[in-house]
Amino acid sequence: MEQKQHLKTCLKGHQYYKSSDCPTCPICEAERKPTTGFLSLVSAPARRALEAQGISNLKQLSEYSEKEISSLHGIGPKVMSILKGVLKENNLHFKTN
Repeated sequence: MEQKQHLKTCLKGHQYYKSSDCPTCPICEAERKPTTGFLSLVSAPARRALEAQGISNLKQLSEYSEKEISSLHGIGPKVMSILKGVLKENNLHFKTN
């Protein structure tokens, strides 16, 4: 079943089409995507989930367990693989219980 796309306008005036009720503007998200650091490597939903937890650097990420991070909305197996790899490259790891 095909969902109908609706024209939406964000608070900044960007117009975009979306079929869901999600209020996230894809243009605003693209503008605020980091160009460096580990947050630049993950999808927008994963980045928002990490930012909502106050995680903006690898040291903060390493203070959480894999289970805690993987339970966040927007964090799937692909993102977990990326995060584990970046932590390992920087001689860090997820907290163990």
